[in-house]
Amino acid sequence: MAQVQQAIVVQEVGKPVVLVSDQPIPTPGPQQVQIKVTVGGLNPHDQKVRDVGLFVQNRLPAVLGNDVVGTVSQLGPGVQGVSVGDRIVTQGFISPNSDCSQSALQQYALADLPTLAKIPDSVSDDEAATLPSNIVAPVIGLFHTLHIPAPWIDDTRSKTFDYAGCTILIIGGGSNNGRFAVQLAKLAGIGKIVVVGGSDAELKGFGATHVLDRHGGHDAVLARIKAVVGDDLVYALDTVNAPADQHLGVNALSNSRKGLLARLVPSGPIDSSQVVGVKKGGYEVLDVHGISLTNLELCTPFWRRLPDYLLTGDIKPLGYVVKHGLDPAAVNEVLDAYRDGARVVKTHFHI
Repeated sequence: MAQVQQAIVVQEVGKPVVLVSDQPIPTPGPQQVQIKVTVGGLNPHDQKVRDVGLFVQNRLPAVLGNDVVGTVSQLGPGVQGVSVGDRIVTQGFISPNSDCSQSALQQYALADLPTLAKIPDSVSDDEAATLPSNIVAPVIGLFHTLHIPAPWIDDTRSKTFDYAGCTILIIGGGSNNGRFAVQLAKLAGIGKIVVVGGSDAELKGFGATHVLDRHGGHDAVLARIKAVVGDDLVYALDTVNAPADQHLGVNALSNSRKGLLARLVPSGPIDSSQVVGVKKGGYEVLDVHGISLTNLELCTPFWRRLPDYLLTGDIKPLGYVVKHGLDPAAVNEVLDAYRDGARVVKTHFHI
């Protein structure tokens, strides 16, 4: 096997990505596998990697993409339960100190055993690639940040928690994170799943009990939410809004009980002057960092159960479009669309 490969990389922050042919092929270490990548998926944060150097300022060139699907090509020391030739899906790890060995837009990548799942025969590579980053963020948001017990962890809290009596507000139901958040809430058995934005038919098919129009301004949307939840809302997850609009979730929380808002866009403080109501019980605005490897206790058992959830239909893949090859022009086009606020269907690159 050649020791170098092709990859799409950020060579200079703020500049278009380029194709290189000298990216090292990584060798798996303990509890890792090497995969021949078949599908690499992009997400909105990849635009920030290119344009502002998110996570990568000090380690350029950096390979893009965290949604990785491929076929196992080599096993690292100590790996059991996975064989060469298995199809797997994984969330590639990215941090200021990580290398690019787990990134998606290259011919070969590594996957950590605790954060991968075998893909059932009935699920395509592209369907599996809709999952990693878009489902891990709400997994962590709901079951770590908001402290709702994860249904796949058999412990005292999951046995005693009143899921049926629980209400969750999900803001941004039309986003991929929001769609998976609804499915996860349904999987947990949460009794009232209230969603702002998105398709009524689709989200109710995923398990939402109420789907509310996101248009009309803050006061109108808040009134719709309050008409459903009253003063009982304790848990809210905002999957889309920047801090300037995150007061909607806070204002929807109970005034008499302590409420928690988990946010997927933690780019600054909310404007507390926009918070209405007495909030006698107080509230917290909590940041979500949707990275599997930073929360193995929660995420590893989820990855282990994921194939079963896909087979039973408890977790349903989302929509996507396909681009062929490691095409830097096509990658830049997708990232430009994210930058410009255009509507982007999740895009997969067939490596």
